[in-house]
Amino acid sequence: MIFLIINTLLYSKINLPKSFSAEFKQTVTTDKSKKIIYIGDIMFSSPSNFKWSYINPTQKEVCSDGRELLVVDHDLEQVSAYIIDNGLDLTRILKEAKPHHKMVYLAKYRGKSYTIGLNRRGELHSIAYRDDLDNIVSIIFSSIKYSNSLIKSTKLKCNYPADYDYITQ
Repeated sequence: MIFLIINTLLYSKINLPKSFSAEFKQTVTTDKSKKIIYIGDIMFSSPSNFKWSYINPTQKEVCSDGRELLVVDHDLEQVSAYIIDNGLDLTRILKEAKPHHKMVYLAKYRGKSYTIGLNRRGELHSIAYRDDLDNIVSIIFSSIKYSNSLIKSTKLKCNYPADYDYITQ
């Protein structure tokens, strides 16, 4: 019985609700050990709708409905639109993650390896991976709020002035 309780605490299942919001700190480390730190907020709604609002060091929004990705760079007054053919499916990555050590899980998705950290409640705390440019990306979530209802799609849209340059990729 004690072994079962300890095992449950050490290898908690990843708890991903229909939606969540959180603050984040994203550190990107280049192959030359240069670090760039971004701070902002995220809203996520199943299955693949999200809005990243970067606050520091630059003001930027990244939004997706699972089919299209918009990147709004307020400093450059520019919007870039991309059609997603191989998007990041956070729900699938977390469902396929396997326990590694205590509150750490490992997942493979489309040729990339992800390390996922959980807090004591089994909620998402961090994600680390190597991006397409061979940078190490580490994202730490704080003030996370889980919900079992979906976030309205209007809250997940990027808002920008009509006079921003619009670039289609």
